Amino acid sequence: MDKILIIEDDRAIAEIERDYIEINGMEADIECNGVKGLNRGLTGEYSLILLDIMLPDMDGFTICRKLREKLDIPILMVTVKKEDIDKIRGLGLGADDYIVKPFSPGELAARVQANIAAYRRIKGSEEKPRGEINIGTLRINTKSHRVFVKGEEIFLKNKEYELLLFLVTNADMVFSKEELYEKIWGMDALSDTATVAVHINRIREKIEEDSGNPRYIETVWGAGYRFRA
Repeated sequence: MDKILIIEDDRAIAEIERDYIEINGMEADIECNGVKGLNRGLTGEYSLILLDIMLPDMDGFTICRKLREKLDIPILMVTVKKEDIDKIRGLGLGADDYIVKPFSPGELAARVQANIAAYRRIKGSEEKPRGEINIGTLRINTKSHRVFVKGEEIFLKNKEYELLLFLVTNADMVFSKEELYEKIWGMDALSDTATVAVHINRIREKIEEDSGNPRYIETVWGAGYRFRA
C-alpha cells in the first residue's frame, strides 16, 4: 500500500487531506513542522510527499531542494499563491507537480495517484521501450534511463526523462501542453499547463546547445511542442 507524507502546518487541512488519501486506498502520515517533515521524508518510507510551501522554521522550497538531493520519489507542492513564479521556482527545485489552494479533495487524490503511477511507469513498467535511441548528438539508453549529449551524460529528473522519451519516440508529431500533461502526469491538465512549460525549458537547458534557439524541442506557436528528428 502506498504511503504518503503530508507536510502541512495547518492540522485541520492536513487531516482532511489524510482522510481523502486514505479513502482512496493509501496511508498517510502528517508532519506540521518543516524540519521534522524533512527528516521524516528522508527516511525513504514514502511513495510521495505532499509539501506545503508556507511552513514554520523551514519553507517548502528549501525542504523540496533538500529532499531532492536524496530522493527521487514524487514531490507534490501545495501553495496558496497563484503567481507563476512561485510555481516555477518550486518545480525548478525538483518538484514533480503542484496544486493551488483551495482545491477539491477529489483533485488532490487524483493528483497524488497520477504522480505515483507516472513514477512507477518510469521506474519499471513493462510497457516502456528497450534499447538505445540516437538522434543527432543526443543518445538515450532506455534500459538504464541514461541520457548523453555529445558523449557526455546529463542528468534528468523522472518527469524530465519521461517527457523527453515520449517526445523522442513520437518525433515530428505536435502535442499540446494539455496532451503532454495527460500523457506524462496521467490526468487532465485542469486548465493549468505551466508544469509542462517548466519541464520543457529544463530539458532544453540540458540537451540543447542553445536553449533559446532549440534544435530538438521546437515550440509550434498556438499548437504545442514537437521533437525534430
